[in-house]
Amino acid sequence: MALKIRKAAVIGSGVMGASIAAHLANAGVPSLLLDIVPDSLAAGEEAKGLTLADSAVRNRLALGALARLPSVHPSPFYDDAFASLIEPGNIDDDLHRIRKVDWVIEAVVEKLSVKRDVLERIERYWRTGLIVSSNTSGISIREMAEGRSEAFKAHFLGTHFFNPPRYMKLLELIPGQQTDPAIVSGMAEFAERILGKGVVVAKDTPNFVANRIGTYGLLATLQAMEAGGFTVEEVDAVTGPAIGRPKSATLRTLDLVGIDTFLHVANNVFEKTDDPAEKAAFAPSKLLRELASRGWIGEKACAGFYKKVKGAAGSEILSLDPGTMTYVQAAKPSGASLEAAAAAKGAKEKTKALLGGKDRYADLAWQILKQTLIYSAEKVGEIAGSVDDIDKAMRWGFNWELGPFELWDAIGLVRSAARMEADGAVVPGWVKDWIAAGNPSFYRREKGHIAYSYRGVYRDLEERPDTISLRTLKEQGRVVRSNAGASLIDVGDGVAALEFHSRSNAIGGDILSMIGESVEEVRRNYDALVIANEGRNFCVGANLMLLLMEAQDEEWDEVDAIIRLFQDTMTKLKRFEKPVVAAPHRMALGGGVEVCLPADKIVMLAETYFGLVEAGVGLIPAGGGCKELALRISGDNPDPEIDLQPHVNRLFLNIGTAKVSTSAHDAKKLGYLRAGDRIVMSQERLVHEAKRSALRLAQTGIPAPVPQRIRVVGAEGKAVMKLGARGMHTSGYISNHDLLIAGKLAHVLAGGDVPAGTFVTEQYMLDLEREAFLSLCGEPKTQQRMQHMLARGKALRN
Repeated sequence: MALKIRKAAVIGSGVMGASIAAHLANAGVPSLLLDIVPDSLAAGEEAKGLTLADSAVRNRLALGALARLPSVHPSPFYDDAFASLIEPGNIDDDLHRIRKVDWVIEAVVEKLSVKRDVLERIERYWRTGLIVSSNTSGISIREMAEGRSEAFKAHFLGTHFFNPPRYMKLLELIPGQQTDPAIVSGMAEFAERILGKGVVVAKDTPNFVANRIGTYGLLATLQAMEAGGFTVEEVDAVTGPAIGRPKSATLRTLDLVGIDTFLHVANNVFEKTDDPAEKAAFAPSKLLRELASRGWIGEKACAGFYKKVKGAAGSEILSLDPGTMTYVQAAKPSGASLEAAAAAKGAKEKTKALLGGKDRYADLAWQILKQTLIYSAEKVGEIAGSVDDIDKAMRWGFNWELGPFELWDAIGLVRSAARMEADGAVVPGWVKDWIAAGNPSFYRREKGHIAYSYRGVYRDLEERPDTISLRTLKEQGRVVRSNAGASLIDVGDGVAALEFHSRSNAIGGDILSMIGESVEEVRRNYDALVIANEGRNFCVGANLMLLLMEAQDEEWDEVDAIIRLFQDTMTKLKRFEKPVVAAPHRMALGGGVEVCLPADKIVMLAETYFGLVEAGVGLIPAGGGCKELALRISGDNPDPEIDLQPHVNRLFLNIGTAKVSTSAHDAKKLGYLRAGDRIVMSQERLVHEAKRSALRLAQTGIPAPVPQRIRVVGAEGKAVMKLGARGMHTSGYISNHDLLIAGKLAHVLAGGDVPAGTFVTEQYMLDLEREAFLSLCGEPKTQQRMQHMLARGKALRN
């Protein structure tokens, strides 16, 4: 059972402490944010007549941290209004108030002596049942707890949030020797369900799990770089997406983290390990020491492995030449293995393609991965309980697409282990024994069940009752219908789930066809329909390539047919007599939004970026997005005396500027979510929660689906919107083509040239959408925007 954390206290208002408090607020948990009392007045305080006794001075550090949070980028809040859940204070005046909270998080500076002092002060006000944790990236929990009572130790553990807490999924829980196991399991459940975290229980060892493996891998990369004479750009080309890692790869990541910070983390293992080989591996490289001595510690110093400079043609990125310690023009590496990796799809195939090459880049990748995989295997049991824990820590904490053991399986465990030994490397004994016992991989999937290597046997991964894996259900033969773009899956209890699985989950004819088939199948055999998937993003919009090709060939009947099919399919969803629940996550853009708007309920992941972005490619929404939101405005304001214009103006601005929500809570402010829609913190629980909502709707019933009429602002309202757009154009905020798009959008949202207050049909609004969309498709500048988006993945302002 999850612990009931109704209120928390965060001690330390630095970057991490304040951000942790912000994410607690995101989850609806109020907190105290406490810091030390300043010992002198700051500039301006004395001029205001303040003294050291004034609360504004005594609470200065926490107040300042809270004031800075809304300006932090990316924002630590889902909605800046959540800042009201954080109450600033100081540990001298307010520490006694922790008696009334359920969880105290110590987040002070990473020094053992300071943390011990703070814990000693916390225990003075500690009550039985109060959970206390230290946010630390590697300090021993046992050493911190020395001197504390046995009862306190039973309620004390480490909670390593990764920075920034809102966006980084991993939370390492580190029990001490005497931590009550029920506290650990209860905190894990709370963190997963309420905070949306991925929890790994780590051993109390230096740097715990993710930082231990990640730091080793980074140092191994630097050693291979220096040994092989590779450039900064070459290292990052090999260690980024080519092996399923983030675009920041290795050295750009070091710049972002801070070389000084990294040296501190690496030194933590260097000082505490007794293994000579490990001590040598964690010894800071000469290059890192040199960079630190020069103050070139990364982005915060404006120089590290990369340096951004302003030139005559604008800003450019220079890279470090380690041989001369000068910055030179960055050059993009090219090679057969890199090109093969770029052409492959998915981390598994990319890595295999890279390692399968015969050039120096393939060799570099092998040297790095070989060492990292062996080290990860050596640490199973020492830093974490299983290969699965280490894999999850690296996926969630370092954004690797595949953890070390998943990657080892991907490249072939047996074959690669033999190659390692042929190179003279020492493969851990348990891995050799595992292979000798006839096991070809660390993981095994059979009929939807997953098992992983655990102490000489396969151990089943536990499936939680409050999660649903569509992949597992598909492997179990629960697919009802399927085509190239989508599948309908039986998720049990009379509910079917429609899953998109086209490239980027872009909507094309195959997905639209499957939506239509799903409606018919659910009508006959099910009680409700859920629209959800487990892709990286829910849906990035319609198939832009298809539209562009038809427009360039001037196949206007084909374009018209595509849009009609989209509109008719969305109308089928909206008029379906059984409940439809949409469950978007991450990016849901353009057509992805239009699929959600007709649903009876939206269950949205908190970390969702939702918006009608068609203006960015020179178009307007034409799959019913304009119509649905205009209908919502009309329905929410039934009194004919209510002026709709301000509401329509906001909608016009949001669509015209291709505004995307920064979170699900922001999507609600933008008018995309209704009062009855839900926001879920945990992505693993999203499909399950959508199914629960669908079942509730099936039990209570939904209103009979009937066509509705929409009150519109008409020609007068259109004139108001166009006037606003002309003002933006005159001020230089939008281009001539933006102005053209804005005029078409205003015509649709206003309901055309009818008198203000006229009621129009849904089909009438859909016809306006389609006509505007078709006319814009014929514009050369729109086609340029579409082509630019397809080629470069970003909008063109022309």
